Amino acid sequence: MKYLEYIVAAYAVFFAFLAWDLLAPLIRARKAIRAARLRIKRESSRKQPAGKP
Repeated sequence: MKYLEYIVAAYAVFFAFLAWDLLAPLIRARKAIRAARLRIKRESSRKQPAGKP
């Protein structure tokens, strides 16, 4: 492997991990928000009387 190829590969790995470090918390937060919304919806539908929508 030539020096330039090594540098390009090192930068590629660095930016891949940097992107993952940015995106992973965003994905986790979206999942948590979605779960919270579904839980609130489920709890609110449980509180309504059986005959009313």
